[in-house]
Amino acid sequence: MSKASWKYLFLGLVTINVIALVTVIILINLPANDEEISKIDRKDQGVSFVINTNRDDLNTLISQYIEKEGLAGSVHYDVYLSDVVELYGTMPFFGRDIELKLTFVPEAQSNGDVVLKQESVSVGQLNLPVSYVLNFINRQYKTPDWVTIQPDKEQIYVSLQNMELKSDVKVKAKEFDLKNDKISFVLTVPSLQP
Repeated sequence: MSKASWKYLFLGLVTINVIALVTVIILINLPANDEEISKIDRKDQGVSFVINTNRDDLNTLISQYIEKEGLAGSVHYDVYLSDVVELYGTMPFFGRDIELKLTFVPEAQSNGDVVLKQESVSVGQLNLPVSYVLNFINRQYKTPDWVTIQPDKEQIYVSLQNMELKSDVKVKAKEFDLKNDKISFVLTVPSLQP
């Protein structure tokens, strides 16, 4: 092999290495694909999540809410979910506190609120009209602003839409079937405004 051919072979090898290096650098700097990345459409109403729960968990949440919000004021009451919604409390009668128990059948409304239709009332051994007992509860029991006691309709209206949660999250009842322990809510987190 002559000296001249060795030089040409070396220059050829260097040229091939330079071309390979330039090709690799160009390929690294090209985008992964030519398709434009589409921006996610933001809904004005926010993002919704369906939350499924059961009676036991909701009982814990209700109890904690009553305690935390100071709703267990001078007249203490409890709300318990079984096959129906049960409200336990006391009612003064001739200087004595008489135990009372009301049961309600919940119905999820199309707007996401819940109506509790009165099913039974028990005030000790007294036979009192339901409207009288609901009026008493409305006057004496501390309830959230989004709960409306309607004695004339013998029901309690739970306006979940008006319940104030952190970060303006809204809640709606999707299903409220206590007998089959199927309870679900839709939580809507508002979208961030640009």
